[in-house]
Amino acid sequence: MAITLTPVALERVQRFVEQTPAALGLRFGVTRTGCSGWGHVADLARDEREGDTVFEFAGVKIYVDATSLPLVDGTEIDFAKQGLSETFIFRNPNAAAECGCGESFTTTADAA
Repeated sequence: MAITLTPVALERVQRFVEQTPAALGLRFGVTRTGCSGWGHVADLARDEREGDTVFEFAGVKIYVDATSLPLVDGTEIDFAKQGLSETFIFRNPNAAAECGCGESFTTTADAA
């Protein structure tokens, strides 16, 4: 599978990478957080780490660590502007449930 970007998210990530000379691409993964357990994390990748899986999407490299990969594989990343707010939106097929505020998620494996 892979991590994909919608056209608007791709444009946004390309702009961030172009404006940051040390950036190699996008680092995407998860962290323990919130009431449901996992939260998505996206930042600029400044290095390739041992165990990373690197996806390439329309010329943008996406770095995912080994712990995060089974939790985010297949995710589509989108970007939206809502009023004064701008945010990345993650459509993660591995998310079995989300908390009420949408900040964190659980997987089927978490429920087991």
